Amino acid sequence: MKKLLLIFMILLISAGFGFAAGQKDVDTSEPECTSRGLLDVMYCDADGDLVADAPKNEANIKDPDVLFFTYTPLEDPAVYVEMFQPFLDHIAKITGKEVRYYTTQSYSAEIEAMRSGRLHIAGISTGPTCFAVNLAGYVPFSLMGTGSDGMGSANGSYGYKLQVIVPMDSPIQSIEDLKGHKVAHTEESSNSGNQAPRALFPDEGITPGTDYEVVYSGGHDSSILGVFNGDYEAACIASSVLDRMADRGVVSMDKIRVVWESQAFPTTSFGYAHDLSAELKANIEKAFLSYKFAGTPLGEEFSGVDGFIPVTYEKAWAPIRTIQAHNGTQYTFDNVK
Repeated sequence: MKKLLLIFMILLISAGFGFAAGQKDVDTSEPECTSRGLLDVMYCDADGDLVADAPKNEANIKDPDVLFFTYTPLEDPAVYVEMFQPFLDHIAKITGKEVRYYTTQSYSAEIEAMRSGRLHIAGISTGPTCFAVNLAGYVPFSLMGTGSDGMGSANGSYGYKLQVIVPMDSPIQSIEDLKGHKVAHTEESSNSGNQAPRALFPDEGITPGTDYEVVYSGGHDSSILGVFNGDYEAACIASSVLDRMADRGVVSMDKIRVVWESQAFPTTSFGYAHDLSAELKANIEKAFLSYKFAGTPLGEEFSGVDGFIPVTYEKAWAPIRTIQAHNGTQYTFDNVK
């Protein structure tokens, strides 16, 4: 019996060695990168469009059976899982893939999920978009906007504004009156919640952190609710978030007053991972640009827009990159907060 067992073990080991010897390692190496700009060393930008190029080695191109999508984690994720489902069904129909919602609780988690290959399609807030592009190979191609014709027209318009809000009965009447007060910012990487105020307010005669104390709320919704409930003296927020919360009846504008607002910025970007197949990328874009919001949950939530319009990171995010460069922003995970 022992002899038979020994022979069996020898045969198994021999088979294992034979299998290993017959295997060939897959070459996943990429050509040397000669131009990457601010991109992480994992990525290359040979064409100079500021986003990661697709891998040159076909072994590194991905065509997953299941696509994972997420929306910016700024607000209650549960609300958006249901809201985006009809749109995810539309993506599934166009791509022929199963599409699932991937819930994240922070910008860093969202960006890390795409970097590691667990997330394929995402909506990422304005400021963190630059971090996702440089740290995770994220390629933005669309925004929610007006003028969408369902045919991928580039003639649409988009934008939101940085607003400074205060309680309706506050003595603060202008941006200059913020001096000596505590003002809520959202997170360090947020554009309208932190980066833009730090870059733009000095020209208005007031410097965040010097003329007023900055307190971080953790999100635009938290800042807005804080002002609405009288917990914050003032807050820097995105007008689009305030509009949606007011439309849903979460806050009432008879208790909130806007004392200053900026020019328009790009809204949440939508894009995909750089290493998806060319055909899959094209079908994802087709799904976005052909989706009409009218009569859908997205149409009810985002009442100021009618669909997705095409954009490029190089052009649409130019003012955001300028703001972040002014602030000395370094694209590292330590700074994604």
